[in-house]
Amino acid sequence: MLMNPVKQNIDLGIVVSDPTECLHFYRDILGLEKTEEITMGLGTLHRLQYCNSDVKLLVPKKAKQSGPEGLQAQEGIRYFTMVISNIKEVVTKLTEENVPFEIPLTEIRPGTTIAMFRDPAGNVLEFVERS
Repeated sequence: MLMNPVKQNIDLGIVVSDPTECLHFYRDILGLEKTEEITMGLGTLHRLQYCNSDVKLLVPKKAKQSGPEGLQAQEGIRYFTMVISNIKEVVTKLTEENVPFEIPLTEIRPGTTIAMFRDPAGNVLEFVERS
């Protein structure tokens, strides 16, 4: 490997325009712990912890226009995956919160269930449970 990693995971940065709604989603609904808030030249960064990774919500000083929403709307990074052990419980909570789904709770092969949904900024997330 060309790089010498010092952290055994990849952090994810998401640019958002509504920090209140996105923090509610990631912190209050999904349960990620907010560990830091930093004001910097680009704007304000809210760092939330998911296991050993960070989900970073960046609120830029200048509002950005969002691109097309949805899983197949354009090329590039379109979703990220979290492997969990209580997918039915989480999907029930997301449904109660009126979170829009790209793919509802679906067994894609024996022992593997997924659900894909959108956060308040239109980003697609996937939950996977493997038995």
